[in-house]
Amino acid sequence: MKIRCFALFFYLLASAATAFAQITTLPETRNAALRYWQAFAEIKDPPPDKSTLEPMEKILAGQAAWSEEKLAPLLDSNQLALGIFLRATALPDCDWGLEYRLGPDASIAIVPRASVMARLNSLQAMRDMAKGHRDAAVDRWVAGVRFSQDLAHHGSLIFALTARSALLTNFRALSVEAQNGRFSDSQKKRLYAAVNALPVYGFDWSETWGIEEASHEVFIQQLRESKNPAALYESMTGEKPTSGCTPPGQKELASFREYMFAVRAALREPLPAAKSRLESLEPLRSRLCPDARNAIPSAMHLNEARAELAAARQTLLNDLTKR
Repeated sequence: MKIRCFALFFYLLASAATAFAQITTLPETRNAALRYWQAFAEIKDPPPDKSTLEPMEKILAGQAAWSEEKLAPLLDSNQLALGIFLRATALPDCDWGLEYRLGPDASIAIVPRASVMARLNSLQAMRDMAKGHRDAAVDRWVAGVRFSQDLAHHGSLIFALTARSALLTNFRALSVEAQNGRFSDSQKKRLYAAVNALPVYGFDWSETWGIEEASHEVFIQQLRESKNPAALYESMTGEKPTSGCTPPGQKELASFREYMFAVRAALREPLPAAKSRLESLEPLRSRLCPDARNAIPSAMHLNEARAELAAARQTLLNDLTKR
């Protein structure tokens, strides 16, 4: 009887151990966007007073040194969000689940929160560097580079431009630190690898323009199907439509597509060739219906943004290889 009891006891113990092992294998996501959203939800916004906002802007712009006294409370209150964010950048995939089929109704609520998160991460890197925690600072800057790619991935222009702004902030801060000899050789190699892995112009601006074009097409179709296209146009843009432009006819749609597709092709080219092709497209752009023309971002300015990002990237790569 005792033998049976002992046997039953060990059987139950083994079964419990197996069940426990199964329970403790917790599910994990591969989608960084889900983790980023959690980080955004935990953000504690900075107080809207000059004593915090002004030094923060100057530090991010490279116009002032890190101030523990002025900005420590902001970062201390956001450590949970910063921790989630850092872990998110290590995940292999990023799908924001954006509903571009809704056209202008697609939510872009992520953008302002993403901008705040990127800035907090940059400030934390600067803080770590000021405290001598250089490996931690490098971790933060590498995370910022990865986040810029995740943010712009399959995103419209506002996503890419927000990611570009974050990248420029990090590139300029890193160049200053590298020029001042603050990084070890191993840290410089790690940063160089992360930055060198980026596309020359930061992102695929051609794909971004294509998504922008597709979103505009949805809006055009909505205008063409609407019973009151003028009211719809005004409600979405805040402007009264131009007579004869809304809803756009087949001719206007064809001209719009011709211009947008040509710009997309131009943005696949290196900077000088892209600039030349975009300049040649200005007559086509000027012939577009005013409502369409006003809704399209400036392709020339976009190419200049590509140039600025490429120059900052190359400067940083040069600074990281200097002895």
